[in-house]
Amino acid sequence: MFNVSRRLLAVLACAVLPLGLTACGPSAASDGGGARNPDELVFASIPSEDSTSLEQEFKPLVDMLAKETGKKIRVEKATDYAAVIEGQRTGKIDIAMYGPLSYVVARNSGVRITPLGAQVETPGTAPGYRSYGLVRADSPIQRIEDFRGKQVCFVDPNSTSGYLYPKAALSTAGIDVERDVRPVLAGGHDASALGVQSGQCEAGFAYDAMVDKLLPEKGGIKPGELRVVWRSELIPGSPGAISDDLDPALREKVAEAFRTKANADYLRANGFCTDKCDIGGYWGFVPADDATFDSVRQVCQVTRDKQCVEG
Repeated sequence: MFNVSRRLLAVLACAVLPLGLTACGPSAASDGGGARNPDELVFASIPSEDSTSLEQEFKPLVDMLAKETGKKIRVEKATDYAAVIEGQRTGKIDIAMYGPLSYVVARNSGVRITPLGAQVETPGTAPGYRSYGLVRADSPIQRIEDFRGKQVCFVDPNSTSGYLYPKAALSTAGIDVERDVRPVLAGGHDASALGVQSGQCEAGFAYDAMVDKLLPEKGGIKPGELRVVWRSELIPGSPGAISDDLDPALREKVAEAFRTKANADYLRANGFCTDKCDIGGYWGFVPADDATFDSVRQVCQVTRDKQCVEG
């Protein structure tokens, strides 16, 4: 039901990318052979919360990258993970923020990308976060086994904490997502949590910072409105990734910037921000490589989702 083939990903992406990325032919930035070195780099992500805030979420990072590369950088909002994957496959996106699963899906489906780093909430910690299983505070549901027969909000078929890890946990509890619950694909972590709050879903899943920090800061939920009845194991931090067909010197500039300057401390100290200097709700990035996401591949083996098990 939720499996997404490479062909379907391509069809979805052509339909849902923003106007600037709708063309699905060869990249205009390519010279027809060799490495690309465009005057403008496209940075893309799906919104983690209010869709109007994406550019503001990443502004300090983008401004720093523009200074380091000497390039204009355009921020593009993609409506789902499939759009990010196909945008980077076709050269319409140069730098992208992925979830761990969508990164694995991209690599498995042949997208030529390299991780730039993984997000962490605080300096000096391992990159990682958790998925929450949520219910309203007044719900009789006490554990994930009680999700059976309920209407349950998920985020997106290519979401790590909003679909893959929850599906694995439900499977371990003897619950088949396709038969034993009534799934709702909310499209975003905020929408999934708010779907539970509003009663649209009797239970749902979202990543920890959305529930603990981002929605409360925005006034979307109040303390005590939602109750966490399940927490996942630690999930590898969400990666940024760069297209491998870019000029090697340009890629190294971006990679070095992510290694040493893509964090709130540097951005604040160098005037890229003054008050809120986080990057999409996180302190910044720490080094990561493809092997960082092997634990996600292992969870894929539990769920047996075609998009992440099959190349």
